[in-house]
Amino acid sequence: MATKTKENLVKLKCSECKNITYYTSRNKKIIKEKLELSKYCKFCRKHTSHKEMK
Repeated sequence: MATKTKENLVKLKCSECKNITYYTSRNKKIIKEKLELSKYCKFCRKHTSHKEMK
């Protein structure tokens, strides 16, 4: 399994409470657009949309 390098690491921010709750990786050469995933936010205590930020 490949390790998560700093170049591929992205932060996911909750769209409601604006807290960074997840870190994930993506191949920036293949996937050009920013990620948007539905994840559980422990601050909001519900599933919300999480968007990639810088």
